[in-house]
Amino acid sequence: MALRVFPRVLPLLAALLVAWAGVAPVELFSADAASRERLLRDIKYLASEELEGRGVGLKGLDDAADYIRDQFAQAGLNVNAVNGSPFQMFTMSTGATLGPLNTLEIAGQEGKKLTAALDSDFAPQSFGNSGAFTGELVFCGYGIEAPDKNFDEYAGLDVKGKVAIIMRKVPRQGEAHGVFTGRRGVSSHGELRAKLDRAFAHGAVAVLFVNDPYSGRNDLEKAKQQVANLAQGVAAAAEEFEAVDQGDAEKLAAARKKLSDEVARYKAGKGHLSADEPDPLMKFGYAGSDPIRGLPVMHITRALCDQILKAALNKTLTEIEAAIDGDLTPQSAALSGWSAGGVVTIERQQALVKNVIGVLEGSGPVADETVVIGAHYDHLGRGGADSFIPGSKEIHNGADDNASGTVALLELARHFGSLKDKLPRRLAFIAFTGEERGLLGSARYTKEPIFPLEKTIAMINMDMVGRLRDDKLTIFGSGTSPVWDEMLTRLGKDSHFELFLKPEGMGPSDHESFFLKQIPVLHFFTGNHGDYHRPSDDWEKINIPGTDRVVDMIQRLVAEVASLPERPKYIAVQGNAQIGTAERQGSRPYFGSVPDFGTDKPGYALAGVSPGGPAEKGGLKAGDRIIQLGPHKIENLSDFDLALRQFSPGASVEVVVIRGDDRMTVKVVLDKPR
Repeated sequence: MALRVFPRVLPLLAALLVAWAGVAPVELFSADAASRERLLRDIKYLASEELEGRGVGLKGLDDAADYIRDQFAQAGLNVNAVNGSPFQMFTMSTGATLGPLNTLEIAGQEGKKLTAALDSDFAPQSFGNSGAFTGELVFCGYGIEAPDKNFDEYAGLDVKGKVAIIMRKVPRQGEAHGVFTGRRGVSSHGELRAKLDRAFAHGAVAVLFVNDPYSGRNDLEKAKQQVANLAQGVAAAAEEFEAVDQGDAEKLAAARKKLSDEVARYKAGKGHLSADEPDPLMKFGYAGSDPIRGLPVMHITRALCDQILKAALNKTLTEIEAAIDGDLTPQSAALSGWSAGGVVTIERQQALVKNVIGVLEGSGPVADETVVIGAHYDHLGRGGADSFIPGSKEIHNGADDNASGTVALLELARHFGSLKDKLPRRLAFIAFTGEERGLLGSARYTKEPIFPLEKTIAMINMDMVGRLRDDKLTIFGSGTSPVWDEMLTRLGKDSHFELFLKPEGMGPSDHESFFLKQIPVLHFFTGNHGDYHRPSDDWEKINIPGTDRVVDMIQRLVAEVASLPERPKYIAVQGNAQIGTAERQGSRPYFGSVPDFGTDKPGYALAGVSPGGPAEKGGLKAGDRIIQLGPHKIENLSDFDLALRQFSPGASVEVVVIRGDDRMTVKVVLDKPR
C-alpha cells in the first residue's frame, strides 16, 4: 500500500519557490508526526541486527536494497529505469580463501632439497596472487629502495625472473628517531605493500617474506617483562595474605583467593613464555584479501630462511640484520646455487551489489534535465578494516552512517511522489552501494549513467544526517554553484538551522563523484560523533525530529532547484572537505587526482582531478591512465602512492599517461601535503 497520507499540507507561493514562467505553485509537506513515524520505522529496520550491518557480500545488504525498492515503488516512483529494473548491478570483491594446492620446495647446492610444510614452515598470503612459480633465490634485505636516504637494497642486484626473500619492517627499529623510524613508528618503507611493489617493479616472480630478528627479540623481552610483572603480583598478594589477622576468617579467605588468582595468572603467563624468540607466520588474510600484485607471496620461518642463508652466504638472518644496522649498508645478494619453486592457489569471492534507482519524471521544456538525490545504504557489516574497533566482529548497524541518509531519501521520495503535479525537471532518487569501499556505487553511476550527465543539473547528497544537535547543520558544496549560497541561507533561516556552509565539492561521500563530472553538488551532514564506524551506532541514538527537519529543508531545496528558470552554473571550487574535528596532513606531496576503481587496465586510472590542483594544472583529465611517474613504472594505485612518496613538494615531475589510444607526457608540479 502506497504511503500517501500527509495530514498537514503547506501550499507555497510560486513566487517564493520558482521564477519559472507558467509553472504552477508546488505543494510541499511540512514535518509532522506521520513523517517521523515513517522515519523511525525505516531506521529501525535498516539499522537492525537482521540486516547484519548492510555489509557487502551479506544477505542484509540485499534485503536493504529490496526494502528501498519496495518503498520507492509504494511512493509512486518508477522503478524500471535500469532496463526494466530498479537495480544498477556490478560486482565487488568480498574476500579470499586458501585453495587446495599450496607447496614450497627449496633446491640447493649438491642436490640438497628442502620441502617446506604448509603452516609450519610457510604460509601463502592473500595479498599475493595465485599461480606456480620457479626461480633462483635472491636476498633483498628489507626490500627498501630509498635513494634519498642513501639506502637502496636493489642497487646492483638482478631480481628479474627470480624469487625474492625480503625481511619485514625496517633497519634500526630500536632507535626512536632512526632513518626509517620516528614519532609515528615505522615509515612507509616498512609496509608490506611497499616492499611487494618494489620487488614487482624489479621483476621478481614471487616473494618470500621473513620476520626480522629484532621484532622477535623485542617480543620475547616484552613477554619476559610481563611474566616478571605477574611474579610481582604474586609477591604482593603473598605479603597481603601474611599480613591478614588469622582470626578474621572473611579477610583471610579473600586474601587466600587473591593469592590463588595471582599464582594462576603467573603460571599461565609463564606457560606461554618460550626460551626462543617468537617467529609467528602471518595468517592468510592478514594484510587484506585483494591482490596487491600479480605474483605469489608466501611467509617463511626464520629457521627455514637461515638454512638457506647459512649455506649460501655463511651468515644467519640475525648476523645480516646486525651488519645492516651497523652502518646502514645493504647486504643484498644473489643466493648462488639456490632456487625455489611452488604453487599458491587462492579462491577469490565476489558479490553482486546494486545501486537502487527510483524516478519521478518532470513535465515541460526542461523535463529531460535531472536532479539527483542520493544517499548510500551500505555500511561495514561485521566490522573489518574500516571499523574503529580493531578486530571487532560485532555487527556495525550504521544507524547514522548511513541509514539516516537512506531513510531521509525514502521520505523525500514519498513527499515528491505524492505531488499532484509534476515538477519541471526529472528527480532521480538513488541509494548507492559501495560507498564505504571508496564511493564505488556513485562512481559506477557516473561512469554508466542512467540519465545523461550533461543533462544532470545538480546532485543533493545525504550522509549522516541523523544526529542533529543544537540546530547545527553542515552543508558541503556551497561553492560549487553561485545559486547555492543565497538559497541555502534563506532556507536554513526559514528552517531555524544554524548553517555551516563549506564550499568544497571534493569530500568523502558520493557527491564527489558528481562534482568530478562538473555537476553542482550539496552534501548534508549533521556532524561526527564517538559512535562513527563503531558497533554502537544504533537507531536509538538517532534524533528523529531533527532528521525530519533536515528532510523538510531538503525537500524545499529540491523543489526550488527543479523549478529554476536556468540550470545552476558549475564552479570548480578548489580544496578537499575535511569531515572531522581536526584536519590531518597527508604524508606525501599533493597531486590532486581521484582514482577510478572501475577499470582493470594496467596503470593508475583517473576518475577525475581536483579543480586547481597540480594534476589539473599539469593538463591531466578524467579518463587518463598514468603509466609512469618520473622514473617509476606505474601498474596500479599502490604503485602511484609509493612513487609519489619519493618526491618532495615543489618538484616538477614528468607523468606519462594513456589518453584514449594516445600516449603523452605532461609535467606536474607537486604541492605540499594536504
